[in-house]
Amino acid sequence: MIRVGFIGLGSQGAPMARRIIEAGHETTLWARRPATLVPFADTPAKRAASPADLASVSDLVCVCVVDDADVEEVLTGEHGVLSGLRRGGVIAVHSTVHPDTCRRLADRARTHGVTLVDAPVSGGGPRAAEGRLVVMVGGEPGTVAYCRPVFATYGDPVVHTGPLGTGQVAKLLNNLLFTANLATAADTLALGRDLAVDPAALALILGRGSAASFALDRVASAGATLDRIAAHAGPLLRKDVRLMTDVAGAEGATAGIVTAAADAALALMNQRRSTAGEL
Repeated sequence: MIRVGFIGLGSQGAPMARRIIEAGHETTLWARRPATLVPFADTPAKRAASPADLASVSDLVCVCVVDDADVEEVLTGEHGVLSGLRRGGVIAVHSTVHPDTCRRLADRARTHGVTLVDAPVSGGGPRAAEGRLVVMVGGEPGTVAYCRPVFATYGDPVVHTGPLGTGQVAKLLNNLLFTANLATAADTLALGRDLAVDPAALALILGRGSAASFALDRVASAGATLDRIAAHAGPLLRKDVRLMTDVAGAEGATAGIVTAAADAALALMNQRRSTAGEL
């Protein structure tokens, strides 16, 4: 069994860590906020005083924090993971960040004899608890195979997307399309309301027909508008659409309809990504 260190015990990371523990892997946890460790008091998981201490007793360190700056701090800061992880160890970045962040950190990890894979996830806390997250993994095939038994405790499917960084690209594309779908779903329900069709009735019809989508379900459950979604997800979706358009722009890829629709959703949530002339 692989010794696993897990950092990032939020709404999605906490059930992921619990699945690893329940599968029998020796698990060590670290968190900035001690309160997030309280729910694990009934488990055999160990607690570490720092990311470095966690890494020193781990073969694989999984990082599920919020953004690029958090990932960099946890890995490379004072008492960070790279100062404690043994040569031959592996880091899995489950956070949604820029692919170049993972590539840069992988180069730095390599100087310590450590391998890094990017492995963002999609599905949220409930699916994590059920072991049904989608795990998108970029990295060398051998390293991905080594990590797969751990990823499979909370992920189904676990998909190897290609070289390092491609897992992040896949996740950003997923979030771009989800954001775009929010706009089309909200606009369709609003149009139905203008045409005297009850939004709840229309949502039921669309959800059972060929127009069904996860985004439609979320908009319908939020009262047929994006107001409630904006409150908790707007800034994160803005970040991910911004990252995706940065990646596309750097590669000279065409933005296309999906980006325009995603921008429309961000505008509805008062989370405008761009100014005139930007991709």
